[in-house]
Formats: sequence, structure tokens, C-alpha cells
Amino acid sequence: MMTRNLAVRVVLALMLACCVGLAGAAPGKVGVVSFENSGAKAAQADFLYGLAQLHNFEYDSAAEAFRRAQKTDPGFAMAYWGEAMTYNHPVWFQQNQAAARAALARLAPTPEERQAKARTAREKDYLHAVEILYGEGSKHERDRRYAQAMEALHARYPADVDATCFYALALLGTSDAGRHLPTYMRSAALMQEVFEHHPQHPGAAHYLIHSVDDAVHAPLGLRAARAYGKIAPEADHAQHMTAHIYLALGMWDETVRANEIALQVRYKQMLAKDAKARAPACGHYIIWLSYANVQQGRMDDARGIIENCAARLRGANLASATPEQRQNYENSLAGLAQMRSRYIIDGADAQDPIADLAPLMAQHKEAAMVWAVTDAWMALRSAAAQAEAADAAVARAREAIGAAQSFKPDDVDVAPEHARYRIPAIEMAMLDGQLALRKGDRNRALALFRQAAQQEQSLEMDFGPPVLVQPANELLGAALLELKQPAEARKAFDAANALAPGRRAVRQGLAAADAMPAGAPSTTVAGTR
Repeated sequence: MMTRNLAVRVVLALMLACCVGLAGAAPGKVGVVSFENSGAKAAQADFLYGLAQLHNFEYDSAAEAFRRAQKTDPGFAMAYWGEAMTYNHPVWFQQNQAAARAALARLAPTPEERQAKARTAREKDYLHAVEILYGEGSKHERDRRYAQAMEALHARYPADVDATCFYALALLGTSDAGRHLPTYMRSAALMQEVFEHHPQHPGAAHYLIHSVDDAVHAPLGLRAARAYGKIAPEADHAQHMTAHIYLALGMWDETVRANEIALQVRYKQMLAKDAKARAPACGHYIIWLSYANVQQGRMDDARGIIENCAARLRGANLASATPEQRQNYENSLAGLAQMRSRYIIDGADAQDPIADLAPLMAQHKEAAMVWAVTDAWMALRSAAAQAEAADAAVARAREAIGAAQSFKPDDVDVAPEHARYRIPAIEMAMLDGQLALRKGDRNRALALFRQAAQQEQSLEMDFGPPVLVQPANELLGAALLELKQPAEARKAFDAANALAPGRRAVRQGLAAADAMPAGAPSTTVAGTR
């Protein structure tokens, strides 16, 4: 890293001269951080633990630690800054402005009074940046002004590792219209340097992974992924984050293992708070685990995961649920719809394991769209389906897609041009193409499939399982196989593999294309495996 400049040396000298604490490594197995600050010595352990967990996105744990530091040292300005930071989740496009302002107000009622509480110029700069983050204006405006403030802080204190990390994270938080590649590469460059010089810092490895977890750039994050799980073995999110790289590279064994460990760590944390806690049955890690199982052909394992989540949702009692619990329930429904879709479509298994949940899914627009599109997919690719049944299924999907196009989840704030608002139209084009193919209109079908494939490739690159029910180039490849065009099918499958490497359907499609001489008869039905 860069040598400390004179200004930084002066600031640190003044801090030490007035008996401030010089923080060392964070306790616990959550990573190694250090952060010079003016807090009492007795508050350092909690502050550092909170800082490490903040970098790990273990926000509840971090907030609790920062509040303990506040209790030990009520005038510790950076402890309030830390708690406020836990209410901003940049890469998830989530922010609780009211909670953050309340945390800052406990330090002092106004920004000016809070500035007076900070004992060093550096701490004043950190507080100034967080005031911008939760100040006036729209979230989009505040995110951008905050990133500019963190850029200035990083420039002022180039040896401050955490300033560099939070600046990189702030950059990622400005990509609310989807992955803006130049911005992500700026973040990656910052984090690559920090990771090289501070290989145990949780933020360095974590934010580097976030910066390069698309299929094209994922190889740049493989070393960080292999390191991060060891850096923070007691942070479940850290264990899961390694899968962001493994999945992007089609490393299915590693993806399964990473999410299994994440779930084990999470359950251990839950048991520490409540001896009667039930193991997680739904949620983000579960979705990724189920997806990786399907790609490996481990269908019994995938089905078990789906049925376990469904059983938990069937038995949910929302009568006294908090708004957060209700939001988690709706997110779990959407996740379950995705898992069902992957199981049926990617696994080529027409047997629906949770068909009885259709009425419940219909109440939630995001889940309803995925459910209806999957139903239409099943009807269209079933050789025994009647034309009327397929038409009806597509009509229901069209209605659900129309409702989803204007749906905005309550817990995220993304730009109107974000991919999530363009995906429904691509799904509809793929369904219309399959309907045309079933009716014998090959030209229209191929035109629609190619249109969907072009639209898919125009989307900003994303992380995790594909955002479409089935990748459009993958479906195009299957249709070209059906039409006995193996050379063109291979091109489509290669394009699909570039966006989502190692998927089961692509592997099978490429093998089928290789085995089929041009003009040979095919028994493949578009969309089947």
C-alpha cells in the first residue's frame, strides 16, 4: 500500500498524544481489522468486532457490537457511526434511513453537534460522509454524493484500509441500474491492491468478490474466494460469498459446500440466541444450494430442499408477524418459486413437487410470475399437452408477466431501467416462441428466440443463478437442435455458456449438437432435456 503521508502521520500522532485508543485485530474468527480511533480502551474489542462484521455484511451482529461499544463509552463518536453504517446495504440496494438517523441522534441531535463529538479530523470526515448518506435527497442522489465523499476521504487518508474498502463498496452502491462495468472494475482495482497487502482483512476479500462475480470476471476473484471462508469462519455470509465465484465458474461441488457451511454457521448462531431455534429452511443460501444440486443432477437432494421450504411456509403464522417478518416470508415465497422452476425446467422433471402452493403464490406478484411462466413452460414442452391447455397456460403467464412488469418490491430501491423490469418481456418472448414452434411456425419461433437471446445479452451482467426462468440462448440452442441445425445450436449453447458456465442443460445441449450430423432427425422437443 502507499506510504503514509505527512498529514496522516500528524493526525495519528495527535490521536496517540491525547490518549486515544489504537485498535488492533478484531477478536473472534470474523477477520482481522485495525482502526485508529478516539474511543475508550474498554470499548475497542466491541468496536473492532462490529467493524469486521460490518465488512462481512453481518449487519445485526455488527449493530449489536457497536451498541455495546456505545454503552461502554457513550461519547465514542465512531461507535454511533458504525451502527448507522449497518443500516445501509449498498449491493442489495437497501437502506433504513430512519433507523440510521435515530442511531446518529443518540450521539447528538444535530450534525454540527455530532461533528463536535468527533475528536480527530479523520473521525469528523467519516461522520461527514455518513451524514451525506442519510441526509436530504433521494436515495439515488445520496448514494452518489456519499461515494464522492468516500473518494475524498480515501484520497485524504490513502493508508486507511477501511476508507479504501468503504469507498469501493460505495462505488458498487451507485450501480442501481445494474452492473456498470467501469464502476465495478474501479472497485475491483481498489480491492485487489488492499487484498494483496492485507490478506486477512474481511472487506478486501469480500468486496473484491462482489466486484468480479460475473461469469467473465470471476477468475479474478478465485483466490479471494478460496481465502474468504478461512478469513471469517464464524460469518455465515462470508461462507456463502465464496459461492459467488464458484457458481460463476460452474464449480458445483464448491458451490454446494460453501452454502452448506454457510447454513451450518447460521444455524449455530441461531442456536446461541435460542436453543429452540429451527434450522433455516428457506432463504438465499437455500436457493443457491438447490440450484447447484440441480446442476449436478442431484434431484433428490434438490427436491428435499424444496419440500422442506414449502413445509415451513405452509405452517407459517403471520398473525403477529412484524413488517420485516412479512417481508422475509414474501421473499421466501419468491425464492421457493425460483427453486421449483429450476427443479422442473433445468432438471427436466415434469413432476411438480409443490403444486398445492399455487393459490398462495398467486397472491405475490414476483412469485406469481415465476410460477405462471414455469407452468406455461411445462404445458408447452409436454408432448401430451393439448393445444388448448398450452394456450391457456401461456395466457395465464402473460397476465402474471404484465402484473410483474410494474411490480416494485418494498425492500429494494433500484433504478427504473434495472434489468428486473426488462426481464418479464424477455420471458414472454420465449413463451411466445415456444407456442409458435408447437404450432409449426418455425420462422416466427426462431425470430422470437433470437430476439430474446439478443435482449438477454444486452442485460447488465449479473451474479448468481440466471435471472430468467431459462437462459434465452440455451432455449435457442434447444430449438435449433429440434430444427436439426446442430452447428447453429452449438453457437447458441456457447453463448449461453459464456453467460452462465457449466449449466447442466448446456453441457447436454453441446453433447447433443456434437452427436447430431447436419440434417439428422431429432427427438428433442424445444425446452426439454
